[in-house]
Amino acid sequence: MKIYYAAPLFNDMELKRNSEMKKWLESKGHKVYLPQDESGLSYNMINADNKLEINKKIFEGDVECIKKSDLLIFDLNGRVPDEGGCVELGMAYAWGIKAIGFKTDTRALDYTGDDNLMIEGCMNFKIAKSLNELEEMLKEI
Repeated sequence: MKIYYAAPLFNDMELKRNSEMKKWLESKGHKVYLPQDESGLSYNMINADNKLEINKKIFEGDVECIKKSDLLIFDLNGRVPDEGGCVELGMAYAWGIKAIGFKTDTRALDYTGDDNLMIEGCMNFKIAKSLNELEEMLKEI
């Protein structure tokens, strides 16, 4: 299965976790598109003259890879869901691409302990809370 892994990628911990998740998913036989590996990190490529060009390149590359994916996994870990990941999830939902969430972080956005219902709804309310749960959800797809 071709998986697009949507996740925050703005510090060393997030980059490391994303790479580890890619390796784990690949060990289960999946092809994984990880934006930090495929499109790169804009802050490593941008200078005063090329910001718009680089941002467009990354955006367009990520959009094309979402379209080609069978599944989007949205890593919901962090204080709030990543804004870019929310957009990627919305695109996947609009194009009929299945999506599931992955969240081991116990912080939540609202008093019920859940994330935003619009985000959860785009994933058909399927959010794995462990690697074992994620593996089971992947088998069901």
